[in-house]
Amino acid sequence: MAELKKSDNSTVPRRPMHHRRNFTGLTSKELDAERSKWPKKTVELWERLSKKEANDLESIEKSIVHHVTTTLARAAYNMDNFTAYQAVALSTRDRLISRWNETQGQLSKADPKRVYYLSLEFLLGRSMDNALLNMGLKDVYGKGIEELGFNMEDVIESEVDAALGNGGLGRLAACYMDSLATLDYPAWGYGLRYNYGIFKQRIVDGYQTEYPDYWLNFDNPWELARLDISIQIGFGGHVQITQDEYGVTRHNWIPATSVQAIAYDVPIPGYATENCNNIRLWRSKPTKAFDLTSFNEGNYEKSVEDATNAEKITSVLYPNDNTMAGKELRLKQQYFWTAASLHDIVRRFKKSMREWSEFPDQVAIQLNDTHPTLAIVELQRLLVDEEMLSWDDAWDIVTKIFAFTNHTVLPEAMEKWSVPMFEYLLPRHLQIIFDINLFFLQKVEKKFPNDRGLLNRMSIIEEAQPQQIRMAHLAVVGSHKVNGVAALHSNLIKTTIFKDFVDYYGEEKFVNKTNGITPRRWLHQANPQLSAFITETLGSDKWLKELSLLKGLNKKVGDAAFRKKWMAIKRANKVRLAELIKTRCDIEVSPDALFDVQVKRIHEYKRQFMNILYVIHRYRAIKSMSAAQKAGVQPRVVIFGGKAAPGYYIAKLVIKLINSVAAVVNQDPAVGDLLKVVFIPDYNVSVAEVIVPASDISQHISTAGTEASGTSNMKFVLNGGIIIGTLDGANIEIMEEIGEDNIFIFGCMAHEVEDLRHAQRYRSVPMDPALQGVISAIEKGTFEDPKIFQPLISTLTVGKDFYLISADFASYIVANQQVDAAYKNQQEWAKKSILCTANMGKFSSDRSVKEYADEIWHIKQHAVQDEGYRN
Repeated sequence: MAELKKSDNSTVPRRPMHHRRNFTGLTSKELDAERSKWPKKTVELWERLSKKEANDLESIEKSIVHHVTTTLARAAYNMDNFTAYQAVALSTRDRLISRWNETQGQLSKADPKRVYYLSLEFLLGRSMDNALLNMGLKDVYGKGIEELGFNMEDVIESEVDAALGNGGLGRLAACYMDSLATLDYPAWGYGLRYNYGIFKQRIVDGYQTEYPDYWLNFDNPWELARLDISIQIGFGGHVQITQDEYGVTRHNWIPATSVQAIAYDVPIPGYATENCNNIRLWRSKPTKAFDLTSFNEGNYEKSVEDATNAEKITSVLYPNDNTMAGKELRLKQQYFWTAASLHDIVRRFKKSMREWSEFPDQVAIQLNDTHPTLAIVELQRLLVDEEMLSWDDAWDIVTKIFAFTNHTVLPEAMEKWSVPMFEYLLPRHLQIIFDINLFFLQKVEKKFPNDRGLLNRMSIIEEAQPQQIRMAHLAVVGSHKVNGVAALHSNLIKTTIFKDFVDYYGEEKFVNKTNGITPRRWLHQANPQLSAFITETLGSDKWLKELSLLKGLNKKVGDAAFRKKWMAIKRANKVRLAELIKTRCDIEVSPDALFDVQVKRIHEYKRQFMNILYVIHRYRAIKSMSAAQKAGVQPRVVIFGGKAAPGYYIAKLVIKLINSVAAVVNQDPAVGDLLKVVFIPDYNVSVAEVIVPASDISQHISTAGTEASGTSNMKFVLNGGIIIGTLDGANIEIMEEIGEDNIFIFGCMAHEVEDLRHAQRYRSVPMDPALQGVISAIEKGTFEDPKIFQPLISTLTVGKDFYLISADFASYIVANQQVDAAYKNQQEWAKKSILCTANMGKFSSDRSVKEYADEIWHIKQHAVQDEGYRN
C-alpha cells in the first residue's frame, strides 16, 4: 500500500480514493457521502482554489492575456480580431461556467420540478455580447480589450452565428430559454447540434444557392463537449414478444442498427441573476467509427460507411424531404433527438429513487411544434417495456407530463409519416402508436357512438395509400395541454384543425399563450443607443425585466426635444444598416429615405410575392410621372431578407424575382433614389440585430388566418418601427396595445378568407386591374426572361390565387400611400414610433414564460445563490 510521509518522518497508510463521475449531478446525500471520503485538507484545498475569478479590470485583462498566450498559444503582436474574440470568449466562458456549475449543483441538491423544452431549433445568434450583457460585464470587458489594443465592436463582429435554427420557431425557443434563466426557473432545452446548419445562402445570378454553413470550423467556446455522455439509439430490427412469469405479454425491441448520441452543453445565462440554465444538444456518432479490417482490405469506402451513415443524422437542419431518403433522414433525426433527450431526463429522475407515480411532479416536457412528438411514444415504450409499468399507469404518467405548442393551421405543415417507412425504422413505436390510437378511438366511440366520420377525422392514422401517421393528432392525444401562440391562432385551431378534439376533450385543454421576445436581446443588445436613452428617461434599467415600465415613455410623446433625440437614434441605426447594405450588396442607399423592411422565412403565405409585385407597381408609377410629380414622391428603400427551403421551388422563384426587379430598378436613372430594392443574403440573427432597429416600417402581410403569431413584428415595434400588415397573428394584439392610429392595416379578415377562395375558384373573379398591369410588365420581359417567372404567375391564375394577393392588392396600395403621407410629417411619425415602443410591455417573453410556468408546467422559481465558488 502506498504510504504518506509525515513531518516527523513516520508513515501512515494512504487511504485509496475511488473517484467516479455522476452524469446528472449530485444530490445533497451523494455530495455529503463523496465529501466524507476525502481528507479534510483536500476538501479545504479544493474550496480555497475554487473561488470565482474576480471581475475587476485588471483580473479580466489578465484573464484575456492568459488565454491569448497559453490557450491559443499566440503572442501580443501576432494576433488579429478573431484571436482577440477567442480570448475574450474564453475569458467570458470561465465566468459563465462558474455560474453554470453553481446553478446545476444547487438544482441537483434541491431537486425541484424542471421543465424540459424540446425544440428542433434554437436560433441563438451570437453568444458573447449576450453573455456579457446578461452578466453585467460588457463595460469592463470593453474597457479591458480597448486597453489591450482592440475595439470591442470589432471583436464582437468576429463571432459567427450558431447555425442551430432558421426561423421564428428557433428564435422563440431562444427567447424562452433567456427568459427561463432570467426568471430563475429550473429548465433545460434539448436540441440537435447541426454540423452545417440549414445552409449558407448566397445569391448567384439572382437565385438562392445553398452552401454548407461551416460554423464549427473553429472550436466553439460556447459549448461544453460531454464526450463521456454517450447514449445508444437504435433503428429498424424487430420486436420480440414473450411472456413474463406472471403471464404478462412483454415486448422487446431488438434494433438492427444503432448510433451514439453525444452530448454538448450550451450555458444560457439569465439577466441580472446568478442563474444559468442549459441547452443540451446531441451529435450523432457511429458505434464503430472506423472499420480497420475493411480499410486493410482496400475497401476504403466501407471502412467509414458506419461513420457516414451515423453522422448525417445531425449534419443539416431540415434535410430536403422531396425524396424518400430525405423523409427517412428527417424521421431518423427526430427519433434520435427525442430518444436521447428522454433517456437523459429519465436518468436524472431515477437517481432520486422516487416512485414512477411522482414523475409528473418532477418533470414537465414542452413540445415546440410537432417535431418532438415521438417523445410521447418513446416515453410510453420506456415505461412499459423497460420499467415494466402497466399500459394504463404508463399512459397516465405520459399524458400528465407533455404539453404541445401548435404553430400553424396550414395543412401542408402538419407533419405526417408513412406507416411502411415508420415500421421499417421504428417497428415497436408503430405498435405503440396503433395501440394509442385504438384505445383513444374506443373512448371517442363511447362518447359519440356510431359517428364513423368523426372516428376517421380524429384517428391518429390517416387511411390513405399508404397509411399516414398524423403527428399533430398524436401530440394532442398525448398532451395534457395544447396551446396556440396568439389569440386569433388559438381560436382558429379550436374551430378548424382541432375542432373535433375540442368537442371531445372540452375547451379547457386548449389554451392561448401569445408569443413574446426577450427585450435583453432585441432592444438592449440590438439597439444600445435607444436602450440607454430609455434607461436615462425612465431613471433605471428595471424595464429590462419589467417591460410594462416602458409605458412611462407615453408622457414624453409631446416633448419636442425627446422626439428629436428619438429620431436621431433611429437615423443613426439607419446609417449603420446602409453601411451593411453597401458592404454585403454593393448598393448605396440614403438613410433619409423611408426604410421598408420584410425579413423572414420565404413562404407563399407570408406574401413576399405580393410585396415585390407592389414594388413593381410603384416603379411603374414613378416611371410614368413628370419631373414635378416625382418631386412629391417619398423616397423608399425596400429591404428583403430570408431563406427559402431548398426544395421549395416557388419560394426560390420569389427570391429570383426580387433580385431581378432590384437589378432593373436600382440602375434606372429615371427613378434614381426615389426607389431602391435590396435583398440581403444569408439573413440571420446578427443581421437582424442591425436591420430591426433601423426600420421605419416593417411588413407583416400574411393572408389573414395563416400566420400563427409572428415574433419579428414584435421586435420591430419594440424598436419604434411601425407595422404595415394584415389582421393576422399577433398583429391584432399589437394593434390593441399600441392603438389603431399607430399601425397600417389592410386586407381581408380571417373569417372572409374561405368565401373569397371559393369565389375565386368557382366564379371567375377578375384579377385586380393594378395587379394585372404588374403581371403584364413581368410577362413583357421587363425583369428578365418572363418564362422564368411563369410558375409564379400561375399561382395567381391556374392556382386561383390561394393566398388572396389579388383580393388584398388594392387595399395594400392604399395602405402604402397612407404610409408615404404619414412619413412626410416627421413630428407625427416620431410620436407614432414612441407610442409603439412605449406600449409593447405585453410582448415580453418573460410574460409568456410565466404564463406557461403557472398554467401549464406548474413549476416554481428557484433563485441560485452566489456561493463564491466555481463549482
